[in-house]
Amino acid sequence: MVIVTTIRREVLTLPAAELGPDNPLPPLRPLDEVHRIEDRDRDELPRDMARQVGYEPLRSLLPVRVRDGYARAHEPRGLDAFVLENDRLRATVLPGLGGRVASLVHLPTGRELLYRNPVFQPANFALNGAWYSGGIEWNIGATGHTTLSCSPLHAARVPAPDGGEMLRLWEWERLRDLPFQVDLWLPDGSDFLYVGVRVRNPHERPVPAYWWSNIAVPEECRVLAPAEEAWHFGYERMLRRVPVPSYDGIDRTYPLNSPYAADYFYEVPDGRRRWIAALDADGHGLVQTSTGVLRGRKLFVWGVEPGGRRWQEWLTEPGTGGYCEIQAGLARTQLEHVRLEAESEVSWLEAYGPLDAPPDGEWPAVLRTAEERLQAALPRADVDAAYAAWKPYADAEPGEILATGSGWGALEVRRGGWKLPGTPFDESTLGEAQAPWLELLRSGSFPEPRRVRPPGESLVAPHWRDMLETAPATPLTEYHLGVAQWHAGDRAQAVRSWERALELAPSLWPLLRCLAVADRESGQHERAADRYADAFDDLCHERRDDGAQWTAATAALGREALQALLAVRRAAQARAVWDRLRPATRAGGRFRLIEAELLLVEGRRGEARAVFDAGFEVADLREGDEAVGRLWSRLTDEPLPARYDFRMRPTTP
Repeated sequence: MVIVTTIRREVLTLPAAELGPDNPLPPLRPLDEVHRIEDRDRDELPRDMARQVGYEPLRSLLPVRVRDGYARAHEPRGLDAFVLENDRLRATVLPGLGGRVASLVHLPTGRELLYRNPVFQPANFALNGAWYSGGIEWNIGATGHTTLSCSPLHAARVPAPDGGEMLRLWEWERLRDLPFQVDLWLPDGSDFLYVGVRVRNPHERPVPAYWWSNIAVPEECRVLAPAEEAWHFGYERMLRRVPVPSYDGIDRTYPLNSPYAADYFYEVPDGRRRWIAALDADGHGLVQTSTGVLRGRKLFVWGVEPGGRRWQEWLTEPGTGGYCEIQAGLARTQLEHVRLEAESEVSWLEAYGPLDAPPDGEWPAVLRTAEERLQAALPRADVDAAYAAWKPYADAEPGEILATGSGWGALEVRRGGWKLPGTPFDESTLGEAQAPWLELLRSGSFPEPRRVRPPGESLVAPHWRDMLETAPATPLTEYHLGVAQWHAGDRAQAVRSWERALELAPSLWPLLRCLAVADRESGQHERAADRYADAFDDLCHERRDDGAQWTAATAALGREALQALLAVRRAAQARAVWDRLRPATRAGGRFRLIEAELLLVEGRRGEARAVFDAGFEVADLREGDEAVGRLWSRLTDEPLPARYDFRMRPTTP
């Protein structure tokens, strides 16, 4: 057999926004996660679903940092890409942006099977901020889009089961401390992209696991999945069972029939083949299928109300078509986490390819025809056989290294002494961020910095916390120990660690900021405002230059200080903070919104309204965030202008 599959490097040039620097302040506040339900509503769920909804939901982003340094100005930028191609399909993968499959083209027809975003525009949808729409993304960690959405993954060539080559992507997922891999290959002559996925738990304790493969497709379609019921989740934080395809007299399998953004988690019966498809009016489209471990299937729609349409424009560029998402996950819904036992792994195989079937008609007949067409194109037994053939290759050591991810996996492997065949986390990937932690591991002491600068990243896992507790109690050690204790829920001890560090620390503002967050979380808002003001003053005196690190720190702390001072209506102190921000920082959309609130608190209502009239864009506006609309309603009874309307749910009276 002649293997014609190739993997080659390319540069994908797109109008793109810059990612900018990460937020250097440790994310101490609880997650503002919109995908959750009230505890009282769990009683209405099936027992296994209720158990998994309540199983260790993520409560903190630590040790990951927030990515909020991006803007909305586009310039042509080259993105590193790998192209997998046989005589039937061409897949374009972005290793530097979470391993996203940006494009999947069916070569005989020339059809793009995915929604291919014509721009790269980060928005605040990932757990840690920056995320972008389009293609196929690999979501691991916890409910929501992965923190690796805009991060580089390790990549290499690996032998494929059919004698060709696979593209292996791998990384260390830091929220749950789990290594994972994604192997992509195109068998010779196949109309389907095969994807083998493995998540490993090397720890001596069970760990909550989460995975959803998220596929963006053009929204002018009908979405098919083998189910008669679904769990509907709107942004009112309610999960309820609804019939499929129609409820309330509307066929919801057509994305453009839904008024508001919503998730539909399909209840695929046990024993039924796992698949989901999106077909256009002519019956052409994409199908995704998998082995049975990947149990869940989902449709996400933006809806046709103004807020959903505005988000569509926000994530791409005006004048382009909209998209919806079809997804596949380990659980029935994305509100659940599954238990991955100690020293175990979970793996499966997915397949993506074209499907031609009539989309319109009665639901049972449409499903029956689509399943027959899928069975003819890719028999279910072939998917199971492909998985069995891939499993021995999952441990194959990579050949040519094509791209490099972070050094955090190498640090964890060094600490744990783990052997992870197939996914080497080489010590050559250790960098500046890992250096002080490597020194702690080697010597038992956390090094003090050689020059004044914002503190580096904190590690919070129990083993690192234990090492910090036994290390010499230097100010920086106490700072990081306090962050780890806060993450563990020992907030009183965290405050004591930060207070001890204040006595000798050459740099006070990081500690004062942590103590301010602690005050705010305990309801001590006046004291929080005091500490924020002191922290910002100390930072302004300590700042050494206008480089990226100091600029990001000043903007992040200034934003928090302004919000804390405005919350207790200390307009004069808030104005003093505002005046010390760099002009470029004040010009950003997030700060323009804060300026409008500051003007309102100062009694300058007309000038606050003028900020809205002049126009601004809050680049890091959070999914589900209604702050812009709330401030507008404080200024006027007029309808919210369309440019500021990002509402994802019906307006409550």
